[in-house]
Formats: sequence, C-alpha cells, structure tokens
Amino acid sequence: MEDFSNFYQAIDPAKIESDEEKNNVIKQLKELCLYFDTVIENSIDGIFIADGQGNTIRVNKAYEAISGIKRKDILGLNLADFEFKKYISKSATLLALEQKRPVTIDQFLLRTQRKALVSCNPLFNENNEITMVVSNVRDITEVEMLRVSVAEAKELAEQYQEALLALKDQLLAKSNIIIRDEAMIKTLSQAQKVAAVDTTVLLLGETGVGKEEVAKFIHENSLRRNEPFIRVNCAAISSSLLESELFGYEKGAFTGANSMGKMGLFEAANRGTIFLDEIGEIPMDMQVKLLRVLQEREIKRVGSVRAIKVDIRIIAATNKDLKALVAQDKFREDLYYRLSVIPITIPPLRDRPADIAHMTKQFISAFNKQYNVEVSINNDAMNALAAHAWPGNVRELKNTIERLVILNASGLITKEDLPFINGAGQAEDLLALGRSVDLKEVLREVEGRYLQKAYEAAGNVRDAAKLLNMKRSTFALKLKKINENTALL
Repeated sequence: MEDFSNFYQAIDPAKIESDEEKNNVIKQLKELCLYFDTVIENSIDGIFIADGQGNTIRVNKAYEAISGIKRKDILGLNLADFEFKKYISKSATLLALEQKRPVTIDQFLLRTQRKALVSCNPLFNENNEITMVVSNVRDITEVEMLRVSVAEAKELAEQYQEALLALKDQLLAKSNIIIRDEAMIKTLSQAQKVAAVDTTVLLLGETGVGKEEVAKFIHENSLRRNEPFIRVNCAAISSSLLESELFGYEKGAFTGANSMGKMGLFEAANRGTIFLDEIGEIPMDMQVKLLRVLQEREIKRVGSVRAIKVDIRIIAATNKDLKALVAQDKFREDLYYRLSVIPITIPPLRDRPADIAHMTKQFISAFNKQYNVEVSINNDAMNALAAHAWPGNVRELKNTIERLVILNASGLITKEDLPFINGAGQAEDLLALGRSVDLKEVLREVEGRYLQKAYEAAGNVRDAAKLLNMKRSTFALKLKKINENTALL
C-alpha cells in the first residue's frame, strides 16, 4: 500500500493540467478512501462519526456489534431527532458538541446489555467550528465483570481471613498447644471438626510433633471431655505385659499377679478416650485382640471368659508408615482400616516456621520462671532456630531451649550458643569461666539426647535399644521418663 501521509500536501490543483493527471489524482483519492475505509471497518473498537450538526455520517461493524444498532437505521439521522435513549444511556457526541471539547463517558448499550467506554474527539476548522466528531467506542463489559469479580474475590478473601482469625482465636482459646503457623491451625481445625464426631482417629506424624497434645485437644473438645483420658505408650510396654496392661487380669491369672486382680486401661478409660500412642509397635497377636475391641467394643481380662462392654473412643498415633507395614505383613490390614477412619497428619516443625519462633519465646518464658532466671534470645539465634531442620520436632526444640536457659552464662542466647552451630557444649563453657556445673543435669541431658536420637534413627524401641546396646525394657522406661518430663506445654 502506498504511503498517503503527505498525499494532500503533494496535490497542487494549479499544476493539474491534463486529463491524465486528473485521473491519476482521482485514482489515488479512491485508493486513499478505500484504505481508510478498511482501517475504520476493521477496527476492534466501535467507530461512530457525526458531522458538526450531529448528523451520523459513519459507523463501523464493531459499533453495530457493540450497540446492536444497524447502520442503515442511524446513518443520516440527527442525534437530536434520534431516540437514542431507547438504545444508549446517554450520547457522548451530543455532549462533545455542546461542550466543544473532548469528552469520555461510560455508556450502557440497552439492546446488547453491554457497557462501553466512549471517547469523543471534536475536529475544528479554521473558524473554530466543529466539522466532525469522531467517537471511539470500546466494549468494557468483560473488563467491568472482571473488576467486579476481583472486588468480590477480594471481599470474600477478607471474609475468609476474618473467619480464619476468628477460628484461630477460638482454637487457641480451647487448646494448650502452642501454634501460630497456618499449617498447624488447619490441622487443629480439622481436629476440632473430628472431635464432635465420636469416631476412631489415627494421628500421623514424626516423633515429637505433638500427637498426644492433638489427641488431648480432640478429647477436650468432644462430648467425653469430662470423662477419663488414658494415654498408653505401646512402645514402652513389653509384649508380655501389654495384654494385661490393656485388658487387665483376674486374680490368680498368672504368677506374680495381684491377688485381687486388676482393671485394664481400656476399663479405666470407660466412657472416656483411650490414646494408643506408637500403635505400630503392637505385636501381631495383640492386634487381633485390639481389632475385637474396635469391632465389638468389649474386652476380656486375662484369665477370664467373661466379656466386659466398654464405651470408649479410640485415638491412635504412629510415626510409622502403617500401609508399608501392612504390605510387609507386619500390621493387620483390617486393623489398619479400622483405625484410620479419620486420619490426621500433623506437619513437622520444620514446615511450621511461625511456630518455631512463638514456641521458643514461650519456652524461654516458662523456663525462666521455672529456674528463676532472666534469659533472652537475640535475632540471629532466633533466625538460626527457625532455619534448623528439627528432626526431633517440638520435643527437641523444647529440650534445646531448656538446656540453653539452664546453662546460659550471659543472660542472652546467641547463635554461637546453639548446639547445632557450635559443637562445644555449654557445660565446657561454664567450666572455662570457673562456674559450677550440675554434673547430674549434664549427664541426664546427654543421656536424653542419645536416647532421643537413637529412637529417631531406629523408629522403634527395639531397634533403638540395640543401637545403644541396652535392654529393650530399660530403654523403654528411660524414654518414657523423658517423654513425661518433656511433655508439651
């Protein structure tokens, strides 16, 4: 296409002498008209052109589509005579003619029910008279709908946020669990919903994430809240004693038994909740008997043939992959499905960074009060704690903070004091300063650390005891004592 930008300037009527030159100019003018007509007609936006008196002289097909007005019905009509109010909310062209300046308005097209942004630009001659008004009509229906949708989504998000904050406050008021992280709040929200339904729950998660505290939360928010909550660490009871501990025994049932017999933990939990921690440690023969309790809600004491009905809610917990154990024939499939009616996975501490900082402050405050000291922590140390992987989760964090508070010499916990940053122990630092050290406390701390690490590495009491060359029963008793001493706040 030839460049017509300087066409008019190049035409000099005085120099047109021959018919050939005249025909050539006419040809070029036709091409120019066709060129601009093609541009106007193929514009995505609607084009509406009126002369200086408000007579419609041109509309394109985009305007027809946006407005629903056919060009044959409007071309040549004066807008003052045209009943435009039947078709559009207001006329931008008449407004531009009246004000003699460019105007931009929102326009509603009644036939198509669409919204448009109309920009009118009046053109003036040398006498400052309007010769033409060119209007650009842009369909903004989708844009407006998107704007409304965004506004509604924003309002909905704000409502959700308010609801979440209200739920968070409600959960915190009903729980002794230290939480701030959204991941844990969602978990606790799920636990609250489950609490109202008297069904079996399986808590999943790594060692030390707080499964017992979540179990207590479920119990305390259930209809059984005023009845017993009995916690059983299945890993800490030897296989030979597990049945009698859970189900009790009749007098004379076995050598060394109480002459009066003994009530089992299931009976003790009657009308309440029994929490079976480390359920993956129960031997296969006991799994059969536990399955019967779940199915029939009755137990038999060792040495008795009489069934005793029990009204209990069972919450189980494990840090193992029970599905994998089922595949290895180490855990009964039917028992697995009976236990996992409602599975709840508790996220590890490393995935809850907001909880690390909040727990650290709470633990420091509690231990300051317990040991009558004033210890604080600086930002570098807090950031290092938040970045640590915490394989032992909340239990490891609490033990670490307690150790740092007890052995702190300056009153300020720094990054260099952290055991995973600086290999040297606090006891050595205190000795170097000539300070006294409670050797029993240090030995208990070291023993506890090794017991916990071994349990985390092995995943069960039996193998952990082997790692430390200890008897299973000795390891289980020591671990039980550690767990009792380091229960979550």
